Amino acid sequence: MFGPSHTAELRYNQHNEEQSINLIYIHLNLVLNYNEYTDSDVAYRLVVCYSDYITGRAKSTTPTLTHVIPSQGKGRVTAVASVGDEVFVARFNSQHVEVYDAVTLALQRRLAVPELGEQVYGVAVCSDNKCLYASDYGHDSIHRMELTAIGEAKKWSVASRPAGLSVNKGHNLIVACYGANRLQEYTTHGSLVKDIYLPAGMTSPWHSVQLSTGDYVVSQNTSQGAVSVVGVYGQIVHNYGQSDIGRTKCPKSLAVTDDDDILVADELNNRILSIDRSFYSIQELALFVDGGMHSPRGLCLDESRGRLYVGEWSTECRVMVFDDVHL
Repeated sequence: MFGPSHTAELRYNQHNEEQSINLIYIHLNLVLNYNEYTDSDVAYRLVVCYSDYITGRAKSTTPTLTHVIPSQGKGRVTAVASVGDEVFVARFNSQHVEVYDAVTLALQRRLAVPELGEQVYGVAVCSDNKCLYASDYGHDSIHRMELTAIGEAKKWSVASRPAGLSVNKGHNLIVACYGANRLQEYTTHGSLVKDIYLPAGMTSPWHSVQLSTGDYVVSQNTSQGAVSVVGVYGQIVHNYGQSDIGRTKCPKSLAVTDDDDILVADELNNRILSIDRSFYSIQELALFVDGGMHSPRGLCLDESRGRLYVGEWSTECRVMVFDDVHL
């Protein structure tokens, strides 16, 4: 009879998939149909193993570069965002945000943002409030554009040098204020909700995303930059800096999965990093690009499509579209 002492035998082996899934299936069938097991630890192990099988199969796919949105002389990519069937691309020295169809990846329109400066280092989109936000780094302000037919615009002042933007689960806007070493949270109409001062030694915040725990992950745009998690009062919870794959250099945009795992555009190392929050491990995401990627800055993850958008700051200034991205 199978018992607790044999549970170690039950684990998903990607290299011998058929044997692994057959063993898991047999014992799951016994549990569900014949009540052969009364030990809860054994039943739990069976469920975990089956989950590992499903997860292992999903993660065994390799991300593939399926499309490239070229620069066409429109300038360096500073930020990328997506919602529903639309993709939004901001470029340096442009008062327009490009809007692409997420299915065909064809350019649909250029959204004009009144009074927007040339240094737009962050865009974010909120489906609930049906609006787009753009940061104006040179004028210490946020621009809000309605994504409706009316297209009303609004602007408000924020702390010094606003860079990356994100929308949290409360539908509020998170602003990383590079020049003030602060994170600020605003309602969709520009009312300040939180003003978080980062601790001494933590400088140059470029982008921040709120995690499901309420903490914030923050990229620090310096040559010895790190990615840190801070609490709601700015206290450091964890630092991701030096690792087995080397130190990050000027990390820029972040993307966070539903499970709070983190992707980082490691700009000066020309790579995308994946941080597993469960094990505090960092690895380079395997993204094959002929000739390599060049200064990745904009980053946007669409988990519903298994898709990652990566925008380049230098050289070709393109937006690369990777499908089969499962983290």
